Amino acid sequence: MLEPTITTWILVIFGVITIIPVAIAQLTLMLNPQGQQSKDNLIGKGEDWRDKTHFRFAYGMAWSDWIIWLPLLMIGSSGVLMGTLWGYVLWAAAGAISIYINLVLWVGEREYVYPSCGPLAYYTYFWGNFIYWGMAALVYTAYRLSDIPV
Repeated sequence: MLEPTITTWILVIFGVITIIPVAIAQLTLMLNPQGQQSKDNLIGKGEDWRDKTHFRFAYGMAWSDWIIWLPLLMIGSSGVLMGTLWGYVLWAAAGAISIYINLVLWVGEREYVYPSCGPLAYYTYFWGNFIYWGMAALVYTAYRLSDIPV
């Protein structure tokens, strides 16, 4: 059993705080795909989808996050707080997914998102925090599972 540390709690809380607004926006999109609230939440007030591919990509990502990534993050976080090995395995999977997709979005959406939000929001909340959390979760998991004495 791997007792949770203050670092464990910080990473769990940071992960949950990072995902809540996006999860709500994605749920809105899943429930009302063409609704104005969905567009306002995900692409900006009064904006419209750039094209059908932009909409389909956002819609597909919302479903995949809710079916795969969000459960891995939430169940993994619970397992990590309980000190279980499986919690760390699920957490590492969530971390790897978080890094992968958000690096793609960080590069692919830069042209559209960066000008409207500026560097601070872009490199933190819009894509950065997901990458930072994913890297921290992977490094922390490797450290905790390696049994290196402190």
